[in-house]
Amino acid sequence: MIRALIVDDEPLAREGVRAYLEDESDVTVVGEGVDGPDAVRLIDALRPDLVFLDVKMPGCDGFQVLEETSSRHLPLVVFLTAFDQHALRAFEIDALDFLVKPIVEARIRAALDRARRELARSELGDLRRNLAALLDAREFERRASTPLRRFVIRRKDRFLIVRAEEIDWISAAGNYVELHVGSRTHAYRATLTEIEARLAPGSFARTHRSTLVNLERIRRIVGESHGDCAIELETGAVVRMSRRYRRNVLGAGDERA
Repeated sequence: MIRALIVDDEPLAREGVRAYLEDESDVTVVGEGVDGPDAVRLIDALRPDLVFLDVKMPGCDGFQVLEETSSRHLPLVVFLTAFDQHALRAFEIDALDFLVKPIVEARIRAALDRARRELARSELGDLRRNLAALLDAREFERRASTPLRRFVIRRKDRFLIVRAEEIDWISAAGNYVELHVGSRTHAYRATLTEIEARLAPGSFARTHRSTLVNLERIRRIVGESHGDCAIELETGAVVRMSRRYRRNVLGAGDERA
């Protein structure tokens, strides 16, 4: 059902538009106004889908009404006027239609057909966005509850599968992480925090705000000044471990220092 509002300072003009709309089974007139302030109040209060709006009215004109209300609610608008010199400005602000009085039935029906198409398109777009958001949320929940055991890395026209257990350590790189596997490094689009939350518990540990280390790849840990440490991996790579993260590693397995 299209909820329509009519605003015009001429009673006969309002009656004429209402008479046309009453013949449409999918249109209901939710209110009428007689001037600019009326239009602002009714648009804010009723939030109509479609407004038949006089251009020239006491208080403020139709363009000023839209300037006032557009940030709060922007319905489809069909401008009504006795003069056609306002047509260009009406279409510059994306009015649905511009009807010159006296209004003929064919023109108002054409405006209604356009309104139906626009509203259907808008509603379909909203439904698609809502559905996509719901599916994204469900997928996120599903993934979040499943440990991340492999990474799919795109390489031009092929995909490389990297198992989590093969990774020596992971470092942050902006909106990506770098997966260090032996002498190779693979970029993967995710944040380090996202990856940490999804890896199997007890498999990796945070050693620095920008580093995760595979606990099974640690060869030894060498203490340094101020409580920091150097972690030597099985590959010979050395990764820093700051003091605040020592418990993540030393509390997770043997203290090899």
